Amino acid sequence: MPINTDDYIQMLKQNNEQQAEQLKLQAEMIEDFKDTIKNLNATIANLQETIESLRQQIYGTSSETTVSGRDSSKSAMQDGTDAETVVLETGKETTVKEHIRRPRKKSLRKDLYDSLPIREVRCDAPEQDRSCPDCGASMEHLGYKFVREELRIIPARIERVRIMQETMVCPACREELDTTITSSKVPAALLRHSPASASMVACIMYQKSGLELPFYRQEQDWLQKGAPVPRETQANWYNTCALKYLYPVYERLHQLLLEREVIHVDEVPCQVLKEPGKRAQSRSYMWIYLSGTDGLPPIVLYDYRPGRGAEHPTGFLSGFKGMVHCDGYSAYGKLSDVILVCCLAHVRRKFFDAIPASRRKAFRLLDINSEEEISQSDITLDDSLIPAEKGVVYCNRIFYKERLYKNMDPESRKQERLKTESILWEEFWTWLGTLNPAGGSKLEKAVNYAQNHKETLMNYLLDGRCEVSNNAAERKAKAYVMGRKNFLFHGTVDGANASAIVLSLIETAKANHLNIYQYLYTLLLYMPDYKEEPAGIEQLLPWSEFVKEHCTGPADVESNTIEHRIELPV
Repeated sequence: MPINTDDYIQMLKQNNEQQAEQLKLQAEMIEDFKDTIKNLNATIANLQETIESLRQQIYGTSSETTVSGRDSSKSAMQDGTDAETVVLETGKETTVKEHIRRPRKKSLRKDLYDSLPIREVRCDAPEQDRSCPDCGASMEHLGYKFVREELRIIPARIERVRIMQETMVCPACREELDTTITSSKVPAALLRHSPASASMVACIMYQKSGLELPFYRQEQDWLQKGAPVPRETQANWYNTCALKYLYPVYERLHQLLLEREVIHVDEVPCQVLKEPGKRAQSRSYMWIYLSGTDGLPPIVLYDYRPGRGAEHPTGFLSGFKGMVHCDGYSAYGKLSDVILVCCLAHVRRKFFDAIPASRRKAFRLLDINSEEEISQSDITLDDSLIPAEKGVVYCNRIFYKERLYKNMDPESRKQERLKTESILWEEFWTWLGTLNPAGGSKLEKAVNYAQNHKETLMNYLLDGRCEVSNNAAERKAKAYVMGRKNFLFHGTVDGANASAIVLSLIETAKANHLNIYQYLYTLLLYMPDYKEEPAGIEQLLPWSEFVKEHCTGPADVESNTIEHRIELPV
């Protein structure tokens, strides 16, 4: 039977269409498989990254600080291994490159102890040795010569001081049977019906918040000194005096901080056991606010809040109009009338975390305040570097420029930044645009973090008083964290607020180069009488001439006591 040509052609067309449809389906399946493989590879990479991160957390160092100069010898030194020879697990010895230790400038003894009082001990010859060994004649005194110098300590001594009030009677009135009796003025007690004194409470505050010595350890120390002071009593004195006497100074510092134009902000978690409406295990926060490098006396303030919401920094900074250094936390974006300056150190940290743990030792995170010399390798891009490592190097290049400009005046610093660092930023953003990191990876998180904060990261270029990072606030946050490792938690909200006040005054005093204990003692000595007087509070600020005169150098609680107190110049 002859085949119909038209039917045959039609059949071939149908077959071709079916085959084309099958090929299309196969192509789609191939693309789906490719996407699946890509996603699986990304998942595997992310899981490996997570495993390495967990391994680093469990077995590695807890600090992001790395060794310098891509030199394994320093890594060995940190692990307690000899710098010249590193002994591997196999038992083989590997010689590493010798490093150069640059000598530090030695401080002279007279400079170290210049503020300490001097007492001379004269060693006179006994009477039997004052005759000439040759002729027996009596020797005459010629003078003294210096032999050596030593440091002696007088351990803390607690004494019971009884305040005695003089009473007087008029003899003339007594003869007329109309006796008149008067009494002398007695300085007011720091706390009524309590043996607490300014020196005692200042010591408790200094040891608790300055030396991170919890109350229970102080209890043991006080007992050894012959004065059993239970931890509950210490906490009561600490909280009451902080909230009653130190808060007016704290609040005045708060007002002055809001008048500044550059502020650093950060926050760290804490725990309060007895907080209304919250479980004992719930998380609260200690917020940190400090002035920038504006040439004015530094101010450091801590503020306890029950949460991490935007209402807390918004409330504390109400009325502030200026530039706020912060990290990428979204709550800061709700601050009004401010210019946010995001932290480049956080960007660098995220790129650093994306580097495999086995390669991290080759990198150093540059510090603009370090005196250590920087090698060119720390800021040079190398084709052998993976993207995460290149991200660290890009950030290091900007930090290196900041080191060169740190001693300039603000206007000169601004001009140099615009001239050189703007170019570096453009190179950085262009490079970021070329990356296509795996979804969910740490590298993707680092890239997204940088791109999401592009504008705020570059806002420091607007003002020479701004810094490229928020490390200043993080260093002050560490001061609280170190104490928290010892005391673990706050018992009450009053205790948390008191700790914030005391630590604020300690860190502000430290930043203004005061003797911390002497400053706390001076505040407790005068504030019971001056807490309602603004002029008196001004004289007790850390930079007043009165405070600088009496709170610089070694502590002195003997010449200026409550009964013989120097009056404030108000």
